[in-house]
Amino acid sequence: MRRTSDLLPLGLLALAKLGFHLATHEGWGYFRDELYYVACSDHLAWGYVDHPPLSIALLWLARRIFSDSLAAIRILPALAGAASVFATGAIARELGGRRLAQALAALGTFFAPVFLVMSHSYSMNGFDVLAWTLLAWLAIRILRHDRSHAWLWLGLVAGLGLENKYSVGFFVFGLGVGLLLTRQRRQLASPWPWLGGLLALALWAPHLAWQIDSGWPSLEFMAAATAEKNVRLGPFEFFVSQITLGHPLAAPIWITGIFALLFRPAWRTLRPLGLAYVALFALFVVQGGKAYYLAPVLPLLFAAGSATIEAGCVQRGWRWPMPAAVAGMLVFGLAAVPLAMPVFAVETQIAYFDAVGIREPRMEHSQRGVLPQHLADHFGWHELVDTIERVATQLPAEEREHAVVFARNYGEAAALDVLGRGRTPRAISGHNNYWLWGPGELRRDDPVIVLGSSPAELGRWFEHVERVETVRCAYCMPFQNDVPVHLARGRKISLEELWSRVKRFF
Repeated sequence: MRRTSDLLPLGLLALAKLGFHLATHEGWGYFRDELYYVACSDHLAWGYVDHPPLSIALLWLARRIFSDSLAAIRILPALAGAASVFATGAIARELGGRRLAQALAALGTFFAPVFLVMSHSYSMNGFDVLAWTLLAWLAIRILRHDRSHAWLWLGLVAGLGLENKYSVGFFVFGLGVGLLLTRQRRQLASPWPWLGGLLALALWAPHLAWQIDSGWPSLEFMAAATAEKNVRLGPFEFFVSQITLGHPLAAPIWITGIFALLFRPAWRTLRPLGLAYVALFALFVVQGGKAYYLAPVLPLLFAAGSATIEAGCVQRGWRWPMPAAVAGMLVFGLAAVPLAMPVFAVETQIAYFDAVGIREPRMEHSQRGVLPQHLADHFGWHELVDTIERVATQLPAEEREHAVVFARNYGEAAALDVLGRGRTPRAISGHNNYWLWGPGELRRDDPVIVLGSSPAELGRWFEHVERVETVRCAYCMPFQNDVPVHLARGRKISLEELWSRVKRFF
């Protein structure tokens, strides 16, 4: 079981994951957040309102090495997804799982709908899943084998993970709670956990300094998102959402993993990881966190569940359940792909959703469309750029040179900056990091093309307001459809006052 050759099947599964996402990378074009990340990579900094800097720096590097093509942008999340599949199998191997258990666990991570989404388009989330999975593997090696020096590796991964997404801090919190509630608290008597913590803090320090210097914008962002945007779920709804995100037919595996980490006698030393899940589940429910916030723990649970199920089969002399489970995971995993990724023509995919009858968990208060948000947010961007280009071409040359587009959200602004580069005026917005980047030079009489809003509202800020166009899109989110476009001239208030009023962090 401990032979290096046992890792070959995991390597093949990881390569299959990479090849699958590279082969399907085009889909329906750019996702909303991808456009924003590309825009952020044109403004390198040690921090952003809604995320730390590491994923942006990696994207900047990928764009310089490869190109600005969609294929180049999506290489890194595909690699992170492949590495997460391999690491999940490695955890099952560390827990005593044989090849079938390793394959079952790895396939769980391969086909979990939430991870299919994260591996398809660029964001910090794919790297976050990989960080949690590596942290779980390191924690198991520390707890089972008392390898104190591995705390430094854990600190390294945690520090890099915090530079990618704050949720790594939740894993560390949960592990800390688990240690304190079990005999493994003796680990804290050693200097190594504290040295690992100092290493993580040192790696996170540049972003922390940016937060302090910028007035803690991310805290403001998280508070507003929790209060205004996120749907608050009760404990039962939150748990059901985990089942949907991880694939309903895979739920028995990871639920078994929870109970095994909490109660399996042979894994008494791993009890802190089971308690970590309980603590994080309670924390996210109380905080009103989105359902997918807890998803990065699924690879650990897939591994623990697969190893436990296999051990039970071996003990009873059952040979068929594990091969059947692996085959079933492969078949039903493939059936879940259209629920997460754009692989068919849009009408075919809508029909597939209707036939299956599964809907994504509700996470935000925005109105739903014919497609779930993770698919609908691929639409509307080219229509937006074309509409604004038509408006801009009707302006006199002098006005067109100095015009700006005021967008309602970072998706609209980034679509104009990325897809409309060279075709539309520059975009400004009060949403998240666009507000920090500021309006630039904007004279009082420069024309402002405004997305959304109303003539009455704009009349408080501008002397002349005229509705000139409407942005329409067929499959986009409802709030992106039938958006009025106004042309405003003659700003009445100072630019500083205007900018202070449009700030929206959420």
